[in-house]
Amino acid sequence: QVQLVESGGGLVQAGGSLRLSCAASGSIFSFNLMGWYRQAPGKQRELVATITRGGSTNYADSAKGRFTISRDNAKNTMYLEMNSLKPEDTGAYYCYAAGSFPYWGQGTQVTVSS
Repeated sequence: QVQLVESGGGLVQAGGSLRLSCAASGSIFSFNLMGWYRQAPGKQRELVATITRGGSTNYADSAKGRFTISRDNAKNTMYLEMNSLKPEDTGAYYCYAAGSFPYWGQGTQVTVSS
């Protein structure tokens, strides 16, 4: 069973940048689809971005043009580069992998101050 561990969250001012990482305990090559979700306080978890094994990406409208998802299958790591951060980007960010069943990380907190 693969475990996913997120890192890179923190407190940043509006307009700043953060790079999140999702490190897997095993190979991620078998995961055709991986992604990032976020959950703001009092709100449902929402999709931020996804990436396929081959590198095809998909973004929520709120992330387009500001966030970039990528994965390094050799390093068993997925990334989320976040630029031009806004206060509404605040929340817990979770990485996800679609395997025989869904895998989730424990989350990393991102707080964007105005």
